[in-house]
Amino acid sequence: MKKSSLVPLSAIFGAVLFSNSLVIPNAHAFSIWPTSVEGQTMPSLAPMLEKATPAVVSIAVKGTHKVKHSIPDIFRFFGKPNQNPNRSQQRPFRGLGSGVIIDAKEGYIVTNNHVVEQADEIIITLKDGRQIEATKIGSDADSDIALLQIDADDLTEIVIADSDKLRVGDFAIAIGSPFGLGQTVTSGIVSALGRSGLDIENYEDFIQTDAAINSGNSGGALVNLRGELIGINTAILGPNGGNVGIGFAIPSNMMHNLTKQIIEFGEVHRGILGVSGRSVNSEIAKAMELKTNQGGFIEQVLPDSAADEAGIKPGDVITKVNGKSVKTFNELRGKIGSIGAGKKVKLTIVRNGNEQELNVKLKQSQASSVAAANIHRMFEGAKLENNNNNSGVTIVAVAENSPAQLVGLQANDLITAINRTRINNIAELRNYLKDKKGVFALNIIRDNYSQYLMVR
Repeated sequence: MKKSSLVPLSAIFGAVLFSNSLVIPNAHAFSIWPTSVEGQTMPSLAPMLEKATPAVVSIAVKGTHKVKHSIPDIFRFFGKPNQNPNRSQQRPFRGLGSGVIIDAKEGYIVTNNHVVEQADEIIITLKDGRQIEATKIGSDADSDIALLQIDADDLTEIVIADSDKLRVGDFAIAIGSPFGLGQTVTSGIVSALGRSGLDIENYEDFIQTDAAINSGNSGGALVNLRGELIGINTAILGPNGGNVGIGFAIPSNMMHNLTKQIIEFGEVHRGILGVSGRSVNSEIAKAMELKTNQGGFIEQVLPDSAADEAGIKPGDVITKVNGKSVKTFNELRGKIGSIGAGKKVKLTIVRNGNEQELNVKLKQSQASSVAAANIHRMFEGAKLENNNNNSGVTIVAVAENSPAQLVGLQANDLITAINRTRINNIAELRNYLKDKKGVFALNIIRDNYSQYLMVR
């Protein structure tokens, strides 16, 4: 019997989805609902959905991506002229997905990165039928999260729940737009928590659910019985892309941590612990005389890392992050990977049979900079990063002949104000320039001297 395939949920027009198949006759996932909720008999999800569904949108994208073409060996052998064996061609594509409005005032919509990756145009369709072009604020391919923004009135935002409080068996409702049919609602339960090691994303800490989700549901909402967001639907395990009751969603807490960083910095400032290891199993537990068969076994601690400074040692087993149990090393990696650099976390470890708690301040995984094309045209071609002490925005690099270079920006410039308004970070820069036109007086520090740069 062949293994089924893990597939993303966005539907791509004109694409062929290849998947090994698993034959399951008449497979159908369903759940039996209780006879009462909070004393009310014959419950209906309709009142809750009337409040929650306006916060879930459909996403249509189009763009181009590179397709590589290989040259048959016979042509290579005969040296066919003017042929690049690794030549590529731009091919147009269209795709569908879903998204969730998390901030009505600012027009922020969260979705999966794979829904909008390489998209040149992103069109949002609201439940009331309005269609609005969206701007991508930032994304994180490693966790498959992207943040969009639209300019519209009368939006409905979803309430974000604490996904750390979920339990296996809690009811779950999936809302999205499968197969381009329009908004669709399905129900099920939370089948498992902390799923990882699936090789879908680099950072995994999935909610597993049997609520039916299919192609086009990517980026849609997984909600609880109160209509609160508990996860972002991301992938399914099924034959030929079809649903057999095994779906995966990014927990709302993980999504919320990542989008807050994208809003503030324009990208994810991922915190790292600075350890390597593996999941505890019965063999490791026996060899190390451990009393636990779960957790992240630490094999190596990098010098001067966050873990090193906190006192973590090789041989320790990390069992909890901020009081929440972790079963595997991959789950530990997923939870740490969604917490921003500079944040403090409380780790529960087992050392020599004794449990203890350590406070760790995470360090940044790499130098962070954000391409500034989605902030304002004057910054196109520039890379920005927040100054270390939150005292401005540094121009990291400027591309040749770009709009940023043409207006006079240079690498290492520090922007501290615009039109006498103090600018402390990228988020403030973006918010100030939103919908503004005319002449801008940029107060910059260049070569330790303050000066103004007038930009029209």
